[in-house]
Amino acid sequence: MSRKFEFVQMAAKKLRRGGSALLLIAVLAIVVSGCGDNADGTDADNVHVSAVSTDASASDTPLYDISWTMHQNFPVTEDAEMVRYLEQKFNVNLTFWNLENNKYEALLDMKLAQGAIPDLFRIRQPQDLLKYEQQGVLAEIPQEMLEKYAPNLMKALRDHAPDYQNYGVIDGKYYGIPVINPTNIYRIPVVYRQDWLDKLGLSVPQTLAEFEKVIYAFSNEDPDGNGIKDTYGLSSEGMNVVFGAFGQIVFADQLYFGVKDGGLVVGALQPEMKEALQYLSKWYQDGVIDPTFITGENKGGYKHLSHSFINGTIGMTSMGNYYHWIQDGDYLKWNSNGEEVPVEATFNVKELTAVHPDARIVFGRPFSGPEGKRGSKAYDMLMSFTAIGADAAKEPGKREMILRLLDCMSANPDPDEAASMKYGIQGTHWQWASPAKDDVIIRPPYDHTFSYQNQIGAGLGMTVPTMPTERREKWAATLGLDQDGIYNALEVATPSLIKYGSDLIKLKNKAYISIITGDKPVDYFDTFVKEFMAAGGTQVLREANDWYKEHGEK
Repeated sequence: MSRKFEFVQMAAKKLRRGGSALLLIAVLAIVVSGCGDNADGTDADNVHVSAVSTDASASDTPLYDISWTMHQNFPVTEDAEMVRYLEQKFNVNLTFWNLENNKYEALLDMKLAQGAIPDLFRIRQPQDLLKYEQQGVLAEIPQEMLEKYAPNLMKALRDHAPDYQNYGVIDGKYYGIPVINPTNIYRIPVVYRQDWLDKLGLSVPQTLAEFEKVIYAFSNEDPDGNGIKDTYGLSSEGMNVVFGAFGQIVFADQLYFGVKDGGLVVGALQPEMKEALQYLSKWYQDGVIDPTFITGENKGGYKHLSHSFINGTIGMTSMGNYYHWIQDGDYLKWNSNGEEVPVEATFNVKELTAVHPDARIVFGRPFSGPEGKRGSKAYDMLMSFTAIGADAAKEPGKREMILRLLDCMSANPDPDEAASMKYGIQGTHWQWASPAKDDVIIRPPYDHTFSYQNQIGAGLGMTVPTMPTERREKWAATLGLDQDGIYNALEVATPSLIKYGSDLIKLKNKAYISIITGDKPVDYFDTFVKEFMAAGGTQVLREANDWYKEHGEK
């Protein structure tokens, strides 16, 4: 008897005991037979049989209660189809910490302070791995355990991101599985209002001088045609492209380090930033910068929306990723009828055109500075860590079960199973676009439902470093976003960065804002640098360079 049929039998048995009809429908609809093959070619289901019986006589009592926190835009519902499927498949009980993504770290830290530790948790900021290890909330994940119970996941790391394999090791012990995002080869786009440029007879700027001309025109020449002086050139996110014209990134939720003279430096401390601040201070005094830039471009809700740009307050930004700026017709996609149709606008563009129907956007290359430098912010290839909570290690076999689940959800070698883990039930939520199985069609109404995966409990695994083959990513590859990205040269935390980092970021932001707004003269920059170094910066920089000597450039 096949394991798939045994599983259906078990589900039917539970249904007779009062289980949900939805469970049986999901079981019958999902075309998955297990978790595919291990890296060595053996049947991964054979690994599960000894620990998780799927025989019809299996106990109704779950082997483990497993709490889980991963990337979520919406809460995972208690009766989510894919959660039910995974619970039955592995004979576990899954509960989800539905932490609002915009406040993830604060909410997670609050629960940890109350003594609760998730069994599987996402460490969204890579720099926090060391902090949580020092707090004693992480379990060691022995290397041999990883290789045995998450073989496909580890193979993906070895094959596609070998330089990052040991980034989760602290003092010789493995605590975090590196989450490497292959699409982070694409930097954050630089976006302009194309309709404003057209009205004013301007081109996308290529140099800092041309950019200055554009933003003054955006501020002073009524690009929206309403007869009111209510538009500005840029706000906070656009400033990073200005800093990029001098080789650095300043405004981010972490300290950005650069490479200079064979070592690491803190970008915000470099003397060329003083020249960048001279520009920004002048622009602010001239009314070219949105006076509300201090509060940021996002005013709440989905964190990648630039409401300042959407509302027509500014004409340039560098916020959100490429997929937040898709315009109608940028590429062809499959519709629910299996037809190729023009893609529809997404996120920022969708919101923008809802307010301003005639608005159009255009991507520009980061403009060059006085010495030919250019760049916009790029997200680290090391996006986050996936870890196991300390309490999970107290239950024999629980870490192994978590790794089995993670391997099945994240790195399934079978295309049908992998797609089901990501998109839901085949034939209900999605279908293959062609026999080649290289693209999927999301079926209605899910094709117009934002983050429907959270609602059905799909996409619960971690990102693996294999480049997606979907048409969206193929479109992104044509945009030149794999050039001119400025990455943080220090992707991990050091003890002093944990100790001083938060205060140093606050000190940096306060100094920069004070200079830009004119509360402090530009020459205050030199005082700020001294204060920064005295407040822990010296130790942070020393430890960062110790790390860099060991790891070097990739």
